[in-house]
Amino acid sequence: MASSSSSGLFSPEPPLLTQAMKDGECRSWAELPSELTSSILSRLSSIDILENAQKVCTSWHRVCKDTAMWRKIDMRNFGDLVLNLEMMCRHAVDRTQGGLVEIDIWHFGTDSLLSFIADRSSNLRSLRLAMCSPITTDGLTEAIAKLPLLEELEVSYCSLSGESLKLVGQSLPNLKTLKLNRIGLLRPRYESDIDALAIAETMHGLRFLQLFGNILTNGGLNAILDNCPDLEHLDLRFCFNVYNVGDLVTRRCSEKIKVLRLPYDSTDDYPYAGNYYDIDSSDEDSPWPLMAANDYYHSFAGYSDHSDDDY
Repeated sequence: MASSSSSGLFSPEPPLLTQAMKDGECRSWAELPSELTSSILSRLSSIDILENAQKVCTSWHRVCKDTAMWRKIDMRNFGDLVLNLEMMCRHAVDRTQGGLVEIDIWHFGTDSLLSFIADRSSNLRSLRLAMCSPITTDGLTEAIAKLPLLEELEVSYCSLSGESLKLVGQSLPNLKTLKLNRIGLLRPRYESDIDALAIAETMHGLRFLQLFGNILTNGGLNAILDNCPDLEHLDLRFCFNVYNVGDLVTRRCSEKIKVLRLPYDSTDDYPYAGNYYDIDSSDEDSPWPLMAANDYYHSFAGYSDHSDDDY
């Protein structure tokens, strides 16, 4: 460990290193102070902790069961894991003992799971959902109504109607960040300001707004700018129904908006596949193609959380 420290792995030297470790007497990861072990393991996803890290040794197992390790639950994945992720997520939430502050869920989830989280996480500040097609609009709004302290909400490629978005805004007086991302349409036949008007009517405290692929118009954008005076970051990539956005925002609130992403800006930093549909006037396909729930959500028997394993 001493050689690792000198090579810069822990540079500058963490104050938690014991004298024995500095003298080179600590030869096992299991001998690290629990605080340092916790700091290292917290950089893993919750899936990695439950499936791998907590099985390494007794000391790691003990650290992984500490409530402090579960203030943030990271269940991001690419939808290809042969695991019962919902059962794992429920177990992780139980470990928080009501202390959950932030949770990310990708490619799985149900109304029942959201209700389970909301009932046990009254202090939740950040909820991020992506590609969770089994979650319904009603299930989402009912869960959010139990989470009045939420400051950050992301609903990407999930079901959430404009009318329900208004209910969300009314339920979350402290909301500062909203990410509502959809599939973009390059030549859309459809225009709708329902989302924009719901935001303008109920989310006056927003500072960060991402509407990737939304079909709002300049009218909806103006309504947002009129009613969200604290807005600093506005992301309108793939919002192809709005025009001259840069000129509009510069004219309306150039001193307020610090970061502006335009409809045709690069998507290199976008965490999901930045895809869009180029639909012409003869295309009768739905502009919002949704995959069936079975394409996203997999439930497999046999998962063990190993909570009672002995080492």
